[in-house]
Amino acid sequence: MERIILASGSPRRKELLELAGIPFEVIVSDAEEHTEKRLPGEIVEELSAIKAQAVAKDHPGRLVLGSDTVVVKDGKILGKPKDKEEAIEMIRSIQGTFHEVYTGVTFMRDEWKCSFHEAARVEVYPMSEEEIMDYVDSGDSMDKAGAYGIQGMFARHIKGIEGEYQTIVGLPIGRVWQELKKLV
Repeated sequence: MERIILASGSPRRKELLELAGIPFEVIVSDAEEHTEKRLPGEIVEELSAIKAQAVAKDHPGRLVLGSDTVVVKDGKILGKPKDKEEAIEMIRSIQGTFHEVYTGVTFMRDEWKCSFHEAARVEVYPMSEEEIMDYVDSGDSMDKAGAYGIQGMFARHIKGIEGEYQTIVGLPIGRVWQELKKLV
């Protein structure tokens, strides 16, 4: 299998590709991420395409993978928190209830592209104010959509998931593999 380019600096996406045995190198996209889309699946597909395109233009003939993840609670998009206060509000909004996580993926080579998204549903146990503050104070919430990482300390607050776990982590690796098999 050819070595792909991951257009993301996410250590979680890198780890998922490594665990799946998919050869890759990282070239982080510097594209400005902006979309007018409103539906979560469309948003993550467009943002993943923006990232992939920014890297693909400088690497003709190479297969580039871009990805983006958002958390959705009651129709509201929860991206990465800007500060501690926003992280606290995000965690308060998802504790004790369900929310959805959407991850979009785009494969791009020159002018050709293939985009898709996967979604998963997450249920979080009720959390006390002390638990919320302890988690946010850990610093783990600041670089993650929805202000949490399911694979870290926040795992102790997860009651259940519906869908692929890796979609929540940031890259639906099962679907990525299926799409890669079609391309090879």
